Amino acid sequence: MSKLESLDSSIYIGNKEDYLKYKKEVYSLILKRLDYFNRIYNYKYNKIRIKNQKTRWGSCSSKKNLNFNYKILFLKDYMQDYIIVHELCHLKEMNHSKRFWNLVNKTIPNYLNIRKELRDHKIIIK
Repeated sequence: MSKLESLDSSIYIGNKEDYLKYKKEVYSLILKRLDYFNRIYNYKYNKIRIKNQKTRWGSCSSKKNLNFNYKILFLKDYMQDYIIVHELCHLKEMNHSKRFWNLVNKTIPNYLNIRKELRDHKIIIK
C-alpha cells in the first residue's frame, strides 16, 4: 500500500515512501506548535526527530530529544497538541506522576478525554 490511508477513523497505515513524503510537513507542524506551547512552559530541548514508529505517537529521551511519529499529521488538531504538550512536559517530569499531569493540564485541561480517545487510534505499518 503506497498511500497513507485511514481504514476507519482510527487506523493509520503507511510505508517508508509515505514517511519520506510527509516528514518535512510534520516537522514544520511540530516546530510551530512547540514554539506556541513553549512560550508557556519555557523548557529547553535538544533535537526534534520525526520517526516512522510502529506503536508510539511520541517520546522524550533523557537527553531532552523530542521524537514524534509522522502519522501525528493525520490526527485531529487537538490530539496533535496533546501529544506535543505531553512530550514537552516530559522535559520537566520524566514520568507520569501527578506533577507531570498537572503540567499537561496547564495547557490541555481536557487531556483525560483526549487520552481516552487517542487510545482507540491504532497505528499499523504494512
